[in-house]
Amino acid sequence: MTTKVDDRPAGPAGDRATAASARSLLLTMLGEFVHPRDGSAWTGTLVSALGALGVEEKSARQTIARTASQGIIESERHGRRVRWQLTDTGRTLLAEGTDRIYSFLRSARTWDGQWLVVAAAVPESQRSTRHKLRTRLTWLGLGCPTPGMWIIPDADKEDEVQATLADLDLSDRAFAWVGRRAAGTDPALLIDAAWDLAEVRLRYQEFTQDFAERTVDDDGAAFVAQVELLQAWRSFPFVDPDLPAELLPPDWPGPQAATLFHTRRDRWNRRAQREWDRLEQAAGERT
Repeated sequence: MTTKVDDRPAGPAGDRATAASARSLLLTMLGEFVHPRDGSAWTGTLVSALGALGVEEKSARQTIARTASQGIIESERHGRRVRWQLTDTGRTLLAEGTDRIYSFLRSARTWDGQWLVVAAAVPESQRSTRHKLRTRLTWLGLGCPTPGMWIIPDADKEDEVQATLADLDLSDRAFAWVGRRAAGTDPALLIDAAWDLAEVRLRYQEFTQDFAERTVDDDGAAFVAQVELLQAWRSFPFVDPDLPAELLPPDWPGPQAATLFHTRRDRWNRRAQREWDRLEQAAGERT
């Protein structure tokens, strides 16, 4: 069974607001512009920023409220205005996500030939647990070549996998071990069963096409471009297991896409941050 995640991000073309959920856009902005500062922003700033990305005001306000109900942000009233502050949960969530996004494919890694294998069969009656397990193991890069089995050629993920199993109360029903593949096992067939690398390749190619020639003319355009860049890139840790070079074709587009991501972010960041500051100042001056 191939691991697939249907979360294709918004690109520069098309309907940005429908391709990427308003909540996802809000989390991206919180991680990129709010968390690195003092962890707070005016309602007007968030609404205006989401509006620049194609989200209508009503939807933006509903998204802010839903994000607050999930314990990620909390409100502080300043007269007639409201300022939203990241909670401890929100800070942790965004710090972990930001680290994963910016470190993903940042450098080549060595491989000792070891595989981490997890056997975790969760009954159909526990759909919520199954979904959480699938989401978290996929985030860690594991693939599912056959029902109930997860694999990754990275023994260093053992502690994180064990922590996931413990968090989901599966330690007494799931088993994990590390070792080398048996003789006669074709790694290419194993990888093909666990991950859809053809789809991942296509995504990288689309990412490169979308952003390689994109330019910005002002701070507002830089802000939109940077958020869309992050939206597009943030899905790759879910779909690309970051396999060792020994297990990938020589023309694998991942490293080239990663270089493009960091180059474009560095190019647009100063102007994008300046636009955020402008939105904050404008919102703060409203009565």
